[in-house]
Amino acid sequence: MHIPTLPLAALFLASLAAATRQQHLSTTNAGWQYVDCGLETDAFHLKSLTVSPDPPVPGKNLTVTVTGDVLQPIQDGAYADITVKLGLIKLIQKTFDVCEEARNANVSVRCPVAKGTYEVKHTVKLPNEIPRAKFTVAVRGYTADDGDMVCLDLFIDFMKGPFLKAVGF
Repeated sequence: MHIPTLPLAALFLASLAAATRQQHLSTTNAGWQYVDCGLETDAFHLKSLTVSPDPPVPGKNLTVTVTGDVLQPIQDGAYADITVKLGLIKLIQKTFDVCEEARNANVSVRCPVAKGTYEVKHTVKLPNEIPRAKFTVAVRGYTADDGDMVCLDLFIDFMKGPFLKAVGF
């Protein structure tokens, strides 16, 4: 199964500001939630993470909006390791250049990113072929000098009722 990298990049962009001072499970509408597993010393701290529509719908546009605080400047060379699993099966493991992905996605924040509060909004089309299953997405971001930048675990359940109704089941 081929899963396009653009939705993964959107999830990564959404997670850029996802590091807070302690682990925190955020429950959202039916279908998805996340754990902010960042450290106090991380370069980003999450203020908010929203998606629209909520819950996400296969085959539809997904808009991810993130607001967060940059505590340490982010330079070219920052990167993120993304792992997508279907249950215990690893589907994708990829390293992304954070600055390059931001440039390619035409988001408003570009490297170098100075200290401050930022909002990033990005829209991608989710593939129709997303199977009715539970996915986990682990995002671990690092600064150009390999310091911790972000930690986020997403849990997305495409088996739940709202998803099935949205695709005609």
